[in-house]
Amino acid sequence: MKSNRRVDTKPELALRRALHGLGYRYRKDFRLDLDGGVRVRPDIVFTARKVAVFVDGCFWHCCPEHGSQPASNTWYWEPKLRRNVDRDRAADAALDQAGWTVMRFWEHESIESAVAEVVGVLASGKARPEPGREEPEPGREEPEPGREEAVPGGGS
Repeated sequence: MKSNRRVDTKPELALRRALHGLGYRYRKDFRLDLDGGVRVRPDIVFTARKVAVFVDGCFWHCCPEHGSQPASNTWYWEPKLRRNVDRDRAADAALDQAGWTVMRFWEHESIESAVAEVVGVLASGKARPEPGREEPEPGREEPEPGREEAVPGGGS
């Protein structure tokens, strides 16, 4: 099981590339310490908008459409997979209670539909921004404090 990736899976990378290509900036695998000592590591986090995105693998998170139960060593796999699902529900509840918008996608879902859903939530304002913070517009990054933006044609 050492070779099973926790981060940077192919579906996660595809979603991140698509969002980045549209100009969205985010944090990946960013640990959130919530009330009650709950720690959550969403795959993609939009911190200013309080949106947490997860890309769940069909096997590891028991997809109702593609998830399969191993025929051998059921004494090990059944409780392990059940714990994964229980942990997902607990993380969703803790994030929701802390004011986060939680989005979960299965690895088999199309990237286009997942991107459209994430962009829709970010653009609609259904996401819950932190007080006093605004997410920069897609494609436009805010300059670092103390640094001026370069003006095209205005060289020095």
